[in-house]
Amino acid sequence: MTKSPTKNDEAAPASGQGIQVIARAAAVLRVLKDDNEGLSLGQIAGRVGLARSTVQRIVNALMNERLVMSSAGGGGFRLGPEIQAMASASRLDIAVEMRGYLAGLSEETGETVDLAAFRHDHMVFIDQIVGPHRLRAVATVGEAFPLTSTANGKACLALMDNETIEMLATRELRSGGRGMRALAKFMREIDQVREAGYATDIDEHTDGISAVGAAFLAHDNQHYAVSIPVPSHRFPKIRPQITKSLLATMKLLAD
Repeated sequence: MTKSPTKNDEAAPASGQGIQVIARAAAVLRVLKDDNEGLSLGQIAGRVGLARSTVQRIVNALMNERLVMSSAGGGGFRLGPEIQAMASASRLDIAVEMRGYLAGLSEETGETVDLAAFRHDHMVFIDQIVGPHRLRAVATVGEAFPLTSTANGKACLALMDNETIEMLATRELRSGGRGMRALAKFMREIDQVREAGYATDIDEHTDGISAVGAAFLAHDNQHYAVSIPVPSHRFPKIRPQITKSLLATMKLLAD
């Protein structure tokens, strides 16, 4: 006796195909996330292991939803405005969630406290609690900062694998006229950051300003860092106190 297919049996293959399409679209979005300059169809196909024609169909569908757009000059594709809007909304949510922690840390230390997000190859400040000191370090929300010369950048990098760190650090160090010897030294510093749980910037990014910073991976799977910038003449004296307070706050976040 032959069993007639049920409605659920008929739906199963279609459901499986739908899941496969979503997985392939996600793979395309991930490779575009890792290359902000844009990729051609052939490059995308090579990285995700799909036929160029399949990638073309996926990219067309993603473009219709504004999740992908043509890169400058029309030579490739990059993440579209809808993805960027989603990321901005996620960072805003994190800033709201972190506000109380930042305020508490600023009150305890008496210093300015910053929250920054890792973005492609730099850090972006997304919130700040300004300390009461007349002489203090203040950055503009939305301002971009480098990775290898800031406490928040180093702290975020220390959460990543060495291959990713070397790729990002090499690009930045070379742009500043520094080579492989500087990279080797920087990687040793990253090992120290991992062991200590925090990073420092002592007059590296800005003369007269030093900072301590620690990073975390949020529920949106993005890297963020909390840092405390201080005028350098006060930093040595208060460094133990602000470091202890920062690490205690990071422990609260982890719990």
